Amino acid sequence: MAERKIRLGAFIPTTSQHAAGWRHPESRPQDHLNIDYAIELVKTAERGLFDAYFLADTLAVRGDWGSVTSKGWSLGDKDTGFEPVTLFAALSAVTKHIGFVATASTTYEHPYTLARKYASLDHISKGRAAWNVVTTASKQVARNFGLSEHPDAKTCYAQAHEFIEVVQKLWDSWEDDAFIYDKDSGQFFQPEKFHEPQHKGKFFEVQGALNVPRPPQGYPVIVQAGQSEDGRELAAKFAEVIFTAQQSLEDAQAFYRDVKGRLAKYGRHADDLKIMPGVSIFVAKTAEEAQEKYDLLNSLIHPQVGLGLLSGLAGGIDLEQYDLDQPFPELDEKLIDFGSRQQMMIEIARKHHFTIRQLYEYVASARGHWTLVGTPEQIVDQLQEWFEHEAADGFNILPPSTPAGLNDFVDLIVPELQRRGLFRTEYEGTTLRENLGLKRPENQYVLAQRNTAVAS
Repeated sequence: MAERKIRLGAFIPTTSQHAAGWRHPESRPQDHLNIDYAIELVKTAERGLFDAYFLADTLAVRGDWGSVTSKGWSLGDKDTGFEPVTLFAALSAVTKHIGFVATASTTYEHPYTLARKYASLDHISKGRAAWNVVTTASKQVARNFGLSEHPDAKTCYAQAHEFIEVVQKLWDSWEDDAFIYDKDSGQFFQPEKFHEPQHKGKFFEVQGALNVPRPPQGYPVIVQAGQSEDGRELAAKFAEVIFTAQQSLEDAQAFYRDVKGRLAKYGRHADDLKIMPGVSIFVAKTAEEAQEKYDLLNSLIHPQVGLGLLSGLAGGIDLEQYDLDQPFPELDEKLIDFGSRQQMMIEIARKHHFTIRQLYEYVASARGHWTLVGTPEQIVDQLQEWFEHEAADGFNILPPSTPAGLNDFVDLIVPELQRRGLFRTEYEGTTLRENLGLKRPENQYVLAQRNTAVAS
């Protein structure tokens, strides 16, 4: 059995992760729609032997930023950048090993078109595509799709289960060896290896087969990031990678054991799911220099941008009425519908007795993900502890600034991980599944035929 290694994702919006990262002296926000800059970043990530390049996506300019949006302060390419599948198709042509995790919504997309896009990306990249499944939380998106309101969370998750099932049926429309291209007989494919989903469910009706052959990986890797009860159950049933936000070893262990413990009821093994908490890293050769990097970016946060980051946490309460340097206000949780991430942020404010300013500085680097500041040895000590104590199978790295933060990780952290034998020195395979150590799924129609034959 191969020795267990840390898996790494690179979450790299071109304008940086930190809310003020785009203002860093070395950042190039003016290039965030420059394909050459995106190529530069993905090549750096591949040089660092990352498993995958991850991009979030949204279907609206976030209206919850209030005056931040109206006055033109920081937005970033998480709101205004490339559509991920389109970008990754281009980046796959200039890379050989790194995978691509593109976000798409089960609430605002359709199974057929999504299955077609991701199957195409998997073929174009020769087996390096992944789909980050989101149900979409932003109410601003609904108005862009002719809806008066966003569906409730329970409905969104119920729809997500059926959506993924339909997509997987579509990816299995053709068996792996269906196409024979026999010029002598004139037969292009074997009709007995062609399957129409004929799906009719509560949310979707999809009859015909996908007009793209089965992806090289069988299915592009399924990724998910929900932490709620519904999110955990969706991950247990379908996800092969889950990105999560945890702040302590104990919380990370509890999440890890809970989600892994749910897999068996779906006939899955613990190794079928890689749990990768997000982490933002400020690293330098000395601890003092690393702290200076952290302090520099926080000093560049415009107060209105900081308040914009917290606006969703306060359930619509106007935080501008409070002194930024007074303790974060007590909020009546009975009157406010908190999500899991919002609740975690409120708990952080209480635990550390943060002021409003201190909380938005804390949130600014990674939106509630783990933040580490220190030398390579100090950083890797903590990553190793989580990896070796049932808290993580790897990490989704959120460089606070680009290109500087990404370069720091590749040049300082990766060598230390390799020195300790925790991370690869070369890619293990050619597909994302191979590099993550995930099995290739069998075609469900072939499996059903085999089970029927055995039963008879």
